[in-house]
Amino acid sequence: MSSFRHRHAVLSALAATVLVTTAGCSSADDSASTAVPSPDAKTTGLCRNLDEALPATVDGEDRDDPEPASELTAGWGGVAIILRCGVGQPPKMIDPKVANGNDPGAMAGGVDGVDWLMEQQDDETYRFTTANREAYVEVRVTDGRDSTGVLIDLAPAVKKAIPEGIAS
Repeated sequence: MSSFRHRHAVLSALAATVLVTTAGCSSADDSASTAVPSPDAKTTGLCRNLDEALPATVDGEDRDDPEPASELTAGWGGVAIILRCGVGQPPKMIDPKVANGNDPGAMAGGVDGVDWLMEQQDDETYRFTTANREAYVEVRVTDGRDSTGVLIDLAPAVKKAIPEGIAS
């Protein structure tokens, strides 16, 4: 099976999994706080470009950035969708079980030209981290929403701001 077909099959399986997810946790005041990454200067520049390219609305949620304010983080819908740019490489990205499709908690796939490592967290949230880009971008999705819509909305900005390549 070609790599492209494999990714498509994995993405289809992931989408089905995400669609049947039950509602996760949410904050009572919908305010979000998140750790700001501290990447090198080159990655910080790419992340600034991404911040400028990000959409005002993702999956029907208005942009609502977490605290502390930073060009390296963004959010939509309070805690529902949180993006962090310049994070480190996830350990599972190099795990052979994931690459072979043998880890039910993590899958590789692509959405609209952006490759992602997709991980289900213990608290029923999903973490998506870009792959094959010059900077790692992490997106956390909570509240049981269809994560595919989130990734579709973010793909154009990621493609525009973060070139394909290997992150440092």
